[in-house]
Amino acid sequence: MKLFYRVILTLSLGLLPVMALWSVLFYYGMVNEINDETDDVLTDYAVLIIRRALAGKPLPEPNSGSNNSYSITAVDEEYAKTAPHMVFYDEMVYIPEKEETEPARVLKTIYNDAQGLYYELTVATPTFERADLLETVAYHIVTLYVVLMLTIFVVVSLVYYYNMRPLYRLLQWFDEYRPGVGKVDVPVDSSVVEFRKLIDAAQQAVNRAEYYFEQQKQFIGNASHELQTPLAVLGTRIEWLVNNTSPTEKQMEELMKMQRSLSRLVRLNKTLLLLSKIENGQFPDSAEVDAASLLRDNAELYGDIYEERGIGCSLNVPAQLLVRMNDVLASTLITNLLKNAFVHNVQGGAVEVTVIDGVLVVANSGAEPLDAERIFERFYHKGNPDSTGLGLSLVSSICRYYNMSLEYEYREGMHCFSVGLPV
Repeated sequence: MKLFYRVILTLSLGLLPVMALWSVLFYYGMVNEINDETDDVLTDYAVLIIRRALAGKPLPEPNSGSNNSYSITAVDEEYAKTAPHMVFYDEMVYIPEKEETEPARVLKTIYNDAQGLYYELTVATPTFERADLLETVAYHIVTLYVVLMLTIFVVVSLVYYYNMRPLYRLLQWFDEYRPGVGKVDVPVDSSVVEFRKLIDAAQQAVNRAEYYFEQQKQFIGNASHELQTPLAVLGTRIEWLVNNTSPTEKQMEELMKMQRSLSRLVRLNKTLLLLSKIENGQFPDSAEVDAASLLRDNAELYGDIYEERGIGCSLNVPAQLLVRMNDVLASTLITNLLKNAFVHNVQGGAVEVTVIDGVLVVANSGAEPLDAERIFERFYHKGNPDSTGLGLSLVSSICRYYNMSLEYEYREGMHCFSVGLPV
């Protein structure tokens, strides 16, 4: 999840309980305020009725159609002394004029006249529906929450993206950065202390990466160069022993084994050096390469080499297929795919090469599927002692270098390798 969305989510989740608590407090505060105002009205009305009753003046009609209604009931002295002097409460009151019950605020109070008789006065006035008020408050709170979140989203977006521009420029630069391109300066500047520290740390990390990259490249190049000379000398001496001495049959057999092992070691050294150069980005040059021509030439070459195994090869490729790659890497990619198809084939098997919508598919016969999770690992091979186990790893490195797709699938008795070419 992006940092911006995490900030918005955190704000929205944090604001939700605050708004809920505020809505509850607002609801009960509004209820209390309405009740206070209503109680004042009821008190004034009750005082008016009591004064008129004590003065012997005419009283208003109990249900005159106005908002207020009242009733006076004579009570004994014992009840008058034990009952609360004045009490307010809510109840449902029947309204004869409307023939329905409505919520009302009720006041009950006790008073006595000059003869010492006690009376209970009950005054009621219609009030609000709590359910309606609750629904209205909830509706407006939800509306306020949505509007507030939209406002926060807009404001935070503007503030966030304006102030986080150095970070996004730094992240974009890291995405595009490739080691080994020479001295590199982080092209981001900011007056914010935290960003300044982050940029300085990034620059130090890049400098270290460039230094170790250069050291690794020199080490690999030197090691490969130093290995080539003794390997070549060993190969020459073994060939001299074979041609200029008279070894026994057993000695000749051992010399042949040594020569095969040495040849494998030479191939291994060259392949590892090529892998290292690919991963170090030492093939920056690109040109238009005819992949169709490379496919036909290599198919013919390996068809002749493995002719005695009876492997049939069919090609379904266009007359010309231009891809933009380094010519060495393009040749290496196609060579290793086709060589793998012929080397790891069965007696009398088949090799099928097709290009459909820019996707190269090289398929070869096989008795059982391979481990799809390990097939492109270095030194992984199955059943062929002469294989270095680096061919498909080399193909995988080239595909990663050019961001090309590479997939393996076993279907209908065929190992199928698919490569999305940069056409």
